[in-house]
Amino acid sequence: MNKKEEFSAIIEQGYRFKGDAIVLGAGMLGGEVIHQHLIKAPLKTFNRHGLIAGATGTGKTKTLQVMAEALSAKGVPSLLMDIKGDLSGLAKASEGHPKIDERHEKIGVPFEASAFPVELLTISEDSGTRLRATVSEFGPVLLSKILGLNDTQSGIVSIIFKYCDDNDYPLLDLKDFKKVLQYATDEGKEEIRKEYGAISTTSVGTITRKVIELEQQGAEKFFGERSFDVEDLLRDEEGKGMVSILRLTDIQDRPKLFSTFMLCLLAEIYATFPEQGDADKPKLVIFIDEAHLLFDEASDALLDQIESVIKLIRSKGVGIFFCTQMPTDIPDMVLSQLGLKVQHALRAFTAKDRRNIKLTAENFPITEYYETNELLTNMGIGEAMVTVLNEKGIPTPLAHTMLVAPRSRMGVLDSKELKVVMASSDIAEAYNELIDRESAYEVLNEKIKQASELSKQEEEEKKTTTKSRTSSRAKKEEPSMLETLSKNTMVRQMGRTIMRELTRSLLGVLRRRR
Repeated sequence: MNKKEEFSAIIEQGYRFKGDAIVLGAGMLGGEVIHQHLIKAPLKTFNRHGLIAGATGTGKTKTLQVMAEALSAKGVPSLLMDIKGDLSGLAKASEGHPKIDERHEKIGVPFEASAFPVELLTISEDSGTRLRATVSEFGPVLLSKILGLNDTQSGIVSIIFKYCDDNDYPLLDLKDFKKVLQYATDEGKEEIRKEYGAISTTSVGTITRKVIELEQQGAEKFFGERSFDVEDLLRDEEGKGMVSILRLTDIQDRPKLFSTFMLCLLAEIYATFPEQGDADKPKLVIFIDEAHLLFDEASDALLDQIESVIKLIRSKGVGIFFCTQMPTDIPDMVLSQLGLKVQHALRAFTAKDRRNIKLTAENFPITEYYETNELLTNMGIGEAMVTVLNEKGIPTPLAHTMLVAPRSRMGVLDSKELKVVMASSDIAEAYNELIDRESAYEVLNEKIKQASELSKQEEEEKKTTTKSRTSSRAKKEEPSMLETLSKNTMVRQMGRTIMRELTRSLLGVLRRRR
């Protein structure tokens, strides 16, 4: 048996699965495609997460598109983070091309053009169904990690949430949160101190600055109502899973907003979805394009949170795929959790590039059929090194693969086509409605206003009483010097007593009203 026959036998054995699987392409050896020796990924292990990596222009976004199409065809919904605006073409069938036919003839599978059900989503200025979440839904722990707060500052955030919960003050958006922070160090300082302990003005100032920084990245459009229900990601249409595309073309320079949204979404999915156990297919697959944006400005605490969610969310039937240029863009603690790996070509222009290529090669199973370092720099567009987990969770042999072409359009939709897709949405009208009900901001403003009016009323009553007594004394006969001295002493004493009682009364009312 020659080397090609040995390799063919290994591919045939290593990529043979009992359950349903997705065809990624055909194996290659020595630059030649081994006809009909298909490289597949078991549908059952798509909740074990994955990585799609490669240099710009090598085809990794199209690989993402192929996977989303195949999952939709199997009835599995997906969520795609579209940073570059390349993925809207999923809503239209491919127009076909001779090069696509040639590729599929080599692979040994027919090409069938198809469109897929698409929902366009947004958290920024892009058009689409708007995603929102309230500050209350984030909770104090997650919000503190997003803001990068220390333990003392996180404790203050917990007090703020507890105070609002105890007094039924809804925290819906960042305006509410900032108002409660300001109230805790001004008008409500004594009230909160008595119930929950003293709050440092300096720490509150730091928290406020962090919130403003988040606002400057556009977070005010994300926090609020109506909150997005993650169950709406699980829809299908005529048996095809819904492909939800989150349009993020205007968010590349705002990584904090991107990481805020992603962590909130993953936490909500984990809290909402029931345990799925060992199912035949995943419930939802999330593809994060330009994944380095999720980690660029993440604190250690935030990275720990992401790692925990990724470890645990697979039990909910959810798979997460990271799409990026270099595997080193992904922290090691996350990279170690990824079962399916599709590595497109890398470019070696500098010494650092060569070191990264060496590190990348070490992440793949050892093989005698390829010089992995060389292959990484020599693969063509639409080719990749692939290894997946079989149904028993064991990595399959490394295979240089010619990938299948997307069945949907590889270009973007024009403005008219985008409007048609958005107009066909079943959920856009409900989520795009702007709701601004009474919340902590309005309640505290009204409370402060009432306290101010009461204070003015008490002050007016004091002035009226003083004026009346002065007028009454003026009508009496002029007293002797001894009487004058005596009465003046008594007046001063009475004045101090009256002022003390008025002050107690005023503060007492304010305390009760608070």
